[in-house]
Amino acid sequence: MEHWTLMSFEYAIVDAFTDVAFGGNPAAVVLLSAAKPDEWLQSVATELNLSETAFADVTAERGVAMPLRWFTPAAEVALCGHATLATAHVLGGDRVFSTKSGNLSCTQTADGWIKMDFPADLPTPVEHDDVIARATTGLDVKNVARGVFDLLIEVATEAELLAFVPSLEAISAIGGRGVIVTAPSDRSGIDFVSRCF
Repeated sequence: MEHWTLMSFEYAIVDAFTDVAFGGNPAAVVLLSAAKPDEWLQSVATELNLSETAFADVTAERGVAMPLRWFTPAAEVALCGHATLATAHVLGGDRVFSTKSGNLSCTQTADGWIKMDFPADLPTPVEHDDVIARATTGLDVKNVARGVFDLLIEVATEAELLAFVPSLEAISAIGGRGVIVTAPSDRSGIDFVSRCF
């Protein structure tokens, strides 16, 4: 005899940072009307299998910071910009979210955009050590700095950044959430370009 377990909940998939379907950076948004255990949240994020799934507690009173959490398919994260933007979009723009990274504000502008106010993460210069050197083979590294979550690596040119073929194994050895490699842009009207790993 087969047994089937029905899991039913409402969610939205929002393509953040774009106005084109199937572009930008997708995030799932789940609006919670009742508390769920962490194991359930993680299982849903794993099942949806997007880079992040946002869980917003919509039982919070209007005018009070709404609890918001983010999960990757493997773990909870302390901050996610595109999933926060996606959640604000689903909820109509103007929201203050209570998160592990403090209160995050989203405001709908007159032209329909959503402006986000996040805490600053000022990177601190760090030594360009052997681990970083292995992860950046082939790049002309100018500066290296670490923020709360990510390592920021500045390289000389946009061309070398775009041609860079990373070793994800070497990058994962750096530790932290991720590595951002950035360079001044070669194009008029664009200040810099970045790739995130």
